[in-house]
Amino acid sequence: MYKRILVPIDGSAQSGKGLNEAIELAKQHGSQIRLVHVLNRAPLASPDITGSRFDTLFEQMREDGRLLLASAEAYVRRAGVPVDMKLLNAPSGAISEFIDQEASEWPADLIVCGTHGRQGILRAVLGSEAEQIFRQSPVPVLLVPTHLHSKPLASQYATDAQD
Repeated sequence: MYKRILVPIDGSAQSGKGLNEAIELAKQHGSQIRLVHVLNRAPLASPDITGSRFDTLFEQMREDGRLLLASAEAYVRRAGVPVDMKLLNAPSGAISEFIDQEASEWPADLIVCGTHGRQGILRAVLGSEAEQIFRQSPVPVLLVPTHLHSKPLASQYATDAQD
């Protein structure tokens, strides 16, 4: 049913939970996973960050994103699941827009996102990229709250790729 699973990652415990769930689904359905990491320039658009300082910061973000994706890719491969990865550049706008666009273009059958699982005022104040992905997605979305499982987090992949 779900042959192509898109998994946004950011290195957080929440995205690690989502990745673990996606791996389990991929094993059950014989699916492949596409990992995506979105580089968001918007926080760097401050008037205080200009010229070469901006370029240096953005290049460091790009390198960090590549390392994160490579580590996660190795983690998924060790689990025996076919995987590829894509670094997305979001010069402006919400990260969720770029994830949903990738889901359409790839095309994904499912998006699996980790989420804080916040409710009430915390969700209202902090917002939720996962919720925005869910609301705008062209495909089904599985939201995986951090507290769902007690399995080890996939965030260990950051150190595993260096072995």
